[in-house]
Amino acid sequence: MKKTIKVVSVLDTAKSYEYVDENPIRGGMKDVYFSPDKDYVVAFYRNPLDEGQKERIMRIVSTYLQNIKSGNSSEYFLNEIFRWPYDIVERNKLTGIVVPVYHHKFYFAKGYIGSDNIQGQDKVGKWFTAPMFRNQQYPLRLDQSELGDWLSYFQIAVNISRGVKKLHQMGLAHSDLSYNNILVDPVTKSACIIDIDGLVVPKLFPPEVIGTADFIAPEVLKTKHLNLQDPNRHLPNQKTDLHALAVLIYMYLLRRHPLRGGKIWDLDSERDEILSMGEKAMFVEHPENLSNHVKSDHLRKWDAFWGDPQKIPYTITGPYISELFRKAFIDGLHDPIRRPTANEWETALLKTVDLIQPCSNSSCTEKWYVFDNTGNPKCPFCGTPHQGTLPVLDLYFRFDDEVWKPENHRLMVYHNQYLFKWHVSRKIIRNENLTMQDKMPVGYFTFHQGKWVLVNQGLAGMKDVTEQKEILPGSMVELTDGKKILLSSEEGGRLIYVTMANQ
Repeated sequence: MKKTIKVVSVLDTAKSYEYVDENPIRGGMKDVYFSPDKDYVVAFYRNPLDEGQKERIMRIVSTYLQNIKSGNSSEYFLNEIFRWPYDIVERNKLTGIVVPVYHHKFYFAKGYIGSDNIQGQDKVGKWFTAPMFRNQQYPLRLDQSELGDWLSYFQIAVNISRGVKKLHQMGLAHSDLSYNNILVDPVTKSACIIDIDGLVVPKLFPPEVIGTADFIAPEVLKTKHLNLQDPNRHLPNQKTDLHALAVLIYMYLLRRHPLRGGKIWDLDSERDEILSMGEKAMFVEHPENLSNHVKSDHLRKWDAFWGDPQKIPYTITGPYISELFRKAFIDGLHDPIRRPTANEWETALLKTVDLIQPCSNSSCTEKWYVFDNTGNPKCPFCGTPHQGTLPVLDLYFRFDDEVWKPENHRLMVYHNQYLFKWHVSRKIIRNENLTMQDKMPVGYFTFHQGKWVLVNQGLAGMKDVTEQKEILPGSMVELTDGKKILLSSEEGGRLIYVTMANQ
């Protein structure tokens, strides 16, 4: 019979927890034990904690947890975005935290193709950012059923951005954002930030670690040789989180590292690593400085496609995300204040989703691509040209009674695509606070009898401005070049201007 041990909450001695005392999962700093029914884990630190460390964890499981519970969209953050510790226990002078178990979707259902070696293991990000695991010739590639498609990784990036945004709004920093500390599931487009117990509180709780290789900000690596008390020493904070966030998004969408190029700074590998990721860090796709561009003949054959920016440049992510990559890896790489915020990433990702087109090639592994604003768009992954006309809808807002101004927001149409309230009105913002009613489509686009049409499902004030006709709920309007359609006459209501591409 399995030996179970009972431990009492430090916060509330009336509460107790049980765990099975066998085969703990050994992490970097903790031993993790499952509860008998596996609905939570008790993770004990291997070494006794000092008072400051205990106080940090006490705040995390009480004050900061309560902040999330009492804030907006608490269920979304606690069930989907974080695995947040909710109690603290002690045994044999060792401190433990009680954490909900990971959702089953974050464990591999199949894992490798033709092998069950990693079946049931955590879906950490490295499996999905390394191109070899999706290369058809790689013997240990992941089963296609685990990989999702390119659109999956946009929603994964949105969820990560929202998690970082929430932490930063609370005055916290994660300090060790990496693909090891984020679980992802491309199938359900989910992401969950873990290892919350090391959060940094500026001026109160300093970081325990400097981060994980590949994600440590250049200023942290550059000054890591300095004493902790040295005013020139840079330690993990919200700005270093933003570097890690940008790297994560780049790696999920482009499956390579933005700073690991062809430049060798020092023959000593350790010194070269510190320079290339720190003081001398340079974007591999820097438009002017080519010194760190990827040398395609140095790539492993498994990485030859995704690893080569000449084949898959960062600009395939579209205008909004490309701009933020430039801000993160050119402007802000060595100037932390210029790095894009998590909210900027969320906005850019969601606007880019509105530019996504389905690939007409049923064999295309990525299945979606961003419209590239050319007259003859094609999928960058398989090269398949777009078939037929392509309605491009530019959104405008009413600046005053007579003037409409562009939103810098475009909606690409495809068959059976939906129109949502956040397209219709500036007052509805697409974020984690949307109600279920706000998430319901209010119209849809379809290719009907050789014509592109917008079907109004429930908008009272929709009007064909070009023809000066009301578009009643249940009716449709044809999308033609130059057509102007008022989506809502209410305050904040938008107008769309139609351009027909690929004619």
